[in-house]
Amino acid sequence: MKTTTAARRVRIALTCVLAALLTAITAPSASASTYPSSMDALGDSITRAFNTCWFPFVDCVRNNWSTGTNSEVDSYYLRLTELNPDLRGNNHNDAVSGAVMADLDAQAADAVSRDVELVTILMGNNDACADTIDTMTSVSEFQSQFETAMSRLDNGIPNAEIKVASLPDIYQLWELFHDDSDAVSTWDAYDICQALLENPQSTDPADVERRETFRQRVIDYNTVLEDVCSQYSQCQFDGNAGFNTTFKERHVSTRDYFHPSVEGQTLLASVAWNSLGY
Repeated sequence: MKTTTAARRVRIALTCVLAALLTAITAPSASASTYPSSMDALGDSITRAFNTCWFPFVDCVRNNWSTGTNSEVDSYYLRLTELNPDLRGNNHNDAVSGAVMADLDAQAADAVSRDVELVTILMGNNDACADTIDTMTSVSEFQSQFETAMSRLDNGIPNAEIKVASLPDIYQLWELFHDDSDAVSTWDAYDICQALLENPQSTDPADVERRETFRQRVIDYNTVLEDVCSQYSQCQFDGNAGFNTTFKERHVSTRDYFHPSVEGQTLLASVAWNSLGY
């Protein structure tokens, strides 16, 4: 009787092992069917990788953090393609250099027309980087414009995943380069982000207050991005990972001391993947 019971137990154990092996072999993997097979990047010159090519002051899309194809950058797209090869070649980029949040709705319409399964958004840098504090996009306008674009995406491609990156802490540009004569002359010559970078070496209370007001506006923009995104089940905000990232001189282009360099795009890609990836 003992031998029969032992044999039965062995047979049951072997049956369980074989069943588990068959399940592992025949069960669908969590790869291609789980991950999006098309994507679109919306945003401004950062998502166009402006000023990262050998020829200056042009877009260089292959180097961008979201949909770029440069293996050195290791973009969000390239990382996701490792999980789903069907994504390869379906990496659209409808960002526009110089765009502000008011332009996001038109870009969202492009994403809808492409019927993509994933949309990344990094928008608002130019809303902050106006000529003066007074000409920066107000927080209420910024919110209304973002809500309009999100509504279009929700209505047009309701099953698409929306990944929203926070604005970087642009104030760090002033911290890094305000004592660099090349940077200061470049900012002045091209009128770059004067709401922050005008009179960069001044310690006058009015200039200090202006810079602090600028930084707070960026924080307020990120709060809007988080709040609006949270209203949509398919939308994910990066938890201010982008804003909280400390960047170094090497991460900034020395052509304008404003846009990310290739190393900067690489950093953005890493931060985005770690905070928004799969």
